[in-house]
Amino acid sequence: MRLGGNTLGGSNPLVSAPERSLPTGDLVQTFSIAIVGAGPSGYFAAQALQNLQSDDLRFAIDIYERLPTPWGLVRSGVAPDHPKIKSVSKVFENIAAKPNVRLLANVNVGSDISLGEISAHYDAVVVAIGTPEGRSLGIPGEQLPNVISSADFVYWYNGHPEFADVAVDLTGTRAIVIGAGNVAMDVGRMLAIDPDDLDATDTADHALKALHQSRIRDVTIVARRGAESASFTSPELRELPGLESTNVQIERTDIAIALERAGAEPEKHVKSNLDAMMAIAESPTRNVERTLRFLFEHKPVEIKGQDRVSSIIFDTPSGRLEVPCDLVITAIGYKPSGLPGLVIEGNGYANNEGLVSGNIFVVGWAKRGPSGVIGTNKSDSTEVIHRLVESLGVPKNEADMLPLLRERGVKVIEQSGWMKINESELSQGVLQGRPRVKVTDVDEMLEIAQSNQ
Repeated sequence: MRLGGNTLGGSNPLVSAPERSLPTGDLVQTFSIAIVGAGPSGYFAAQALQNLQSDDLRFAIDIYERLPTPWGLVRSGVAPDHPKIKSVSKVFENIAAKPNVRLLANVNVGSDISLGEISAHYDAVVVAIGTPEGRSLGIPGEQLPNVISSADFVYWYNGHPEFADVAVDLTGTRAIVIGAGNVAMDVGRMLAIDPDDLDATDTADHALKALHQSRIRDVTIVARRGAESASFTSPELRELPGLESTNVQIERTDIAIALERAGAEPEKHVKSNLDAMMAIAESPTRNVERTLRFLFEHKPVEIKGQDRVSSIIFDTPSGRLEVPCDLVITAIGYKPSGLPGLVIEGNGYANNEGLVSGNIFVVGWAKRGPSGVIGTNKSDSTEVIHRLVESLGVPKNEADMLPLLRERGVKVIEQSGWMKINESELSQGVLQGRPRVKVTDVDEMLEIAQSNQ
């Protein structure tokens, strides 16, 4: 999945985070802050706290993460063929290297420890868990085999440990991706690209093997509305003609109609998108076997099949249309998975400008729903952190929570353990000429994190 936003240099080995070292003295106030979720919005919240520190104000920050590995969608969501976007992880590691920040990964807030326990212990809690589940179409046939959410598919090819075994059948020849955003484009491109072009990426080994064996040759990205309403971004569209082994097709009449509907003075991003689509529509067809095409104003109404999907029915401006297919991937947005103590409201969690209640705040997608780019998460987290700091009273100075977690049998991975996993992946990547070779098994991650290498 493409998050967009900053490209902040190439990848580098992690910098060791020193032991927590906090100032003492009667004039220094040190507040303990828990951040739940080690993705972009969580790290940007920690950075905002660090930027607000002064001679008499300090923060002790614990970042909780359910997985053994941090970075959220930067690791598990960004498409492998867009490595520059992942370089924002350098920023995260610089934040993590500060002496007042501690990573507590492999901790499931909700089962290993409750949000209420964390709230009672810390001066404030920032929930940055995102909205990880794909939304459903709500049409008949959606439960057929080989109808897959883009969330599952993206996690599958990015090596998320909980999705390594997702059943993705690529033995058919025709795939349909339903959606009109960059996630749909990422999914369509990953299916339509020559797998040889992925060999030098960090695509998960199991997915890379499956894509090399794939028989998919015809991929169609289907939007329910017209091209002028699509949520693609023009830089991603302009990349598509560069797929040397894939024909990218858009009907010129679809874009001409969209330009007419957009009016004489369309919004800047709409005009940029439509110009990029028109450039694709006017590109010559090449003699290659793979095709990635776009259809607009096709509303899915039913998915048909017996033991697996065989076709999908659309309502179109010309009437009802049945299109044969062997794989359907839905990319129509994300929704929260739920966390005891929070109320789901719309596409995020109920909050008032980031405040949930008491000392609990939300940032990023958990706050506003799945929208925006990396820079959006940074500004959003900064705004909420300013509000959080203004609400602080007297520091609690409670005891450390790590011994309690260990007493409960939680195998906590701190920054040093994550560094071992990262270094192992990077070293395997060097051997194969790739950025990294991802470990996708939690037990293996734990073994590496606890090793003496």
